[in-house]
Amino acid sequence: MDSKKITPCLWYDHEAEEAAKFYVSVFKDSSINNVSRYGKEGYEVHGQKEGTVMTVEFTLNGQRYLALNGGPQFKFNESVSFMIPCETQEDVDYYWNKLTEGGEESMCGWLKDKFGLSWQVVPTILPKLLQDPARSERVMKAFMQMRKFNIEELKNA
Repeated sequence: MDSKKITPCLWYDHEAEEAAKFYVSVFKDSSINNVSRYGKEGYEVHGQKEGTVMTVEFTLNGQRYLALNGGPQFKFNESVSFMIPCETQEDVDYYWNKLTEGGEESMCGWLKDKFGLSWQVVPTILPKLLQDPARSERVMKAFMQMRKFNIEELKNA
């Protein structure tokens, strides 16, 4: 683990390795870097069977993450999400389709994956369109009605 960078730690009940493998399959420039397992020591605290996956260090698009099998105490919610900037509609469609498999769609480019983690799949052109005073109201109205962003519709607003 790089001590000079911030590494998001994602808390799972027991699916850290499954989640890391899924994310690595979706994103380019990605890898599983390390898997650690619970030992006998500390069982009275962690309650995990010896040999069970404890953490998975992985990289997505060059960003390091840590997935922790910490138990059922904490769940993901929408107060934290990961934003995926997309240049093309093809990219928007790809990430949207992959990450909503087994998950759920929300509004305005937001979704939850099958592990409950929230993502925002956002066209990179959106901030520019919103900064144009002549179009910002129309663009806002258009995207507030979308689930998955449609770049062409945003441009035409």
